[in-house]
Amino acid sequence: MVAKQRKIIHIDCDCFYAAVEMRDDPNLASKPLAVGGAADRRGVIATCNYEARAYGVRSAMATGHALKLCPDLYIVKPRFDVYKAVSREIHAIFRDYTDIIEPLSLDEAFLDVTDCELFSGSATRIAADIRRRVSQTLHITVSAGVAPNKFLAKIASDWRKPDGLFVITPPEVDAFVAELAVSKLHGVGKVTAEKLARQGISTCADLRTWDKLGLVREFGSFGERLWGLARGIDDRPVQTDSRRQSVSVENTYLQDLPDLKACLEQLPELLAELEKRMARLDASYRPDKPFVKVKFHDFTQTTLEQAGAQRSLDSYQLLLSGAYARGNKPVRLLGVGVRLQDLRGRHEQLELFER
Repeated sequence: MVAKQRKIIHIDCDCFYAAVEMRDDPNLASKPLAVGGAADRRGVIATCNYEARAYGVRSAMATGHALKLCPDLYIVKPRFDVYKAVSREIHAIFRDYTDIIEPLSLDEAFLDVTDCELFSGSATRIAADIRRRVSQTLHITVSAGVAPNKFLAKIASDWRKPDGLFVITPPEVDAFVAELAVSKLHGVGKVTAEKLARQGISTCADLRTWDKLGLVREFGSFGERLWGLARGIDDRPVQTDSRRQSVSVENTYLQDLPDLKACLEQLPELLAELEKRMARLDASYRPDKPFVKVKFHDFTQTTLEQAGAQRSLDSYQLLLSGAYARGNKPVRLLGVGVRLQDLRGRHEQLELFER
């Protein structure tokens, strides 16, 4: 029996927090608007509208820097309870089409509509109807991408933002992906993109000239993933039961931590909070690799983890010392955390093999 061709929709709200604020106060609609923390408390922009983006304001930017780019920027304090309520209403609309929904955040999700019979099973028409209903009932806009897999659906949703719909049909996949920049591939960050560029690889067509073994030798286990993505292959299912991969705590400091000693002095307080969060986990998780995150005063950041290390103060001190040495400059944010092993997934695998 031939498996059905998957039909995946990725929905992404357009500047979600800002859109809700403009909806609730129409006077904000024509102004450059950002949702985030105050500049005098070293706040960070959570999101901003497109008027603000025209000035170069972006998410995760320091509020102080955003105000330098756009002195007339109007900043609103986040109302997460309202955003969560709107997100629940959006998901209620999703459930009219499918129960196979994978939330990625409050404002985006994957939907598997392979078996949806509405609109004669047309994923394109389903996506269009979702967009219409969100706009009419909640008065915000969403962009949608439709494709045979998650990787391409997510790229498609960004193709005609804001308030857009873009479809990649199965016959179009090969040609579309061939022209795609490798920087768009799932899992390719700045470092990997630079490494690929040094190899003369800028598009997926370039990447296809490498065989799988060569990519594995050059990029380790991720090389096999690169080989598949360059051909538009992504077999990941839409996960309706998303499981945690880590637990972490982080803090942004009002004054930069000037040196390693000052950073190390913050560890006991961070670790105490981390232990409280670890205590709330159920027994289906096992703590694995400890890690630290350091964001320097210039917003460069690094993360360091170590397999087999204990979750002790000494271990975190060693990790923090190693991470700090990568920048050796004042620090604005410190984070500590633990990667998790999902024991429930392991148990399900054992049951499968024991049958």
